[in-house]
Amino acid sequence: MVQAPERRTGRDETADERADRMWGELMQEIRVAQMGVQILFGFLLTVVFTPKYADLGHTEKAIYIVTVVLGATATGALIGPVSLHRLVSGRRIKPRAVEWASRLTFIGLLLLLVTTASSLLLILRVATHDPFVPWLVTAVVAWYLVCWFVVPLWVRRRYTTK
Repeated sequence: MVQAPERRTGRDETADERADRMWGELMQEIRVAQMGVQILFGFLLTVVFTPKYADLGHTEKAIYIVTVVLGATATGALIGPVSLHRLVSGRRIKPRAVEWASRLTFIGLLLLLVTTASSLLLILRVATHDPFVPWLVTAVVAWYLVCWFVVPLWVRRRYTTK
């Protein structure tokens, strides 16, 4: 019995070619996230030098400090893959470097989510003391979770076999 030829389900690329492609794609993704976190972090760093900062209450100052630390950690995680690449380049471990850079990027996205939510909470608390602020921030976080994780995971599950 003659078997039908297998249906092609991917690219004809070596492990190194795949790692190169995935690295390039990851760097493009990181550029977008880095830009956002760096702008947000830069803005956060200036807040303490404004006259309004002295008028903030204890809770708002605590939220601000937590937000700055979160922004710094998000920046570190999203810039980490660049340093990783630089330090391991030429060592013939690109597939491992792609794995670690992907992990750092995922952690960076989680930290960016929390930094953005914390920033929104701070801004809305200063702008208004209405009790709906936590609900609004929760809705925005839910939206981010849907856009950043739920939809991509649904697409992955729906359209892939792995």
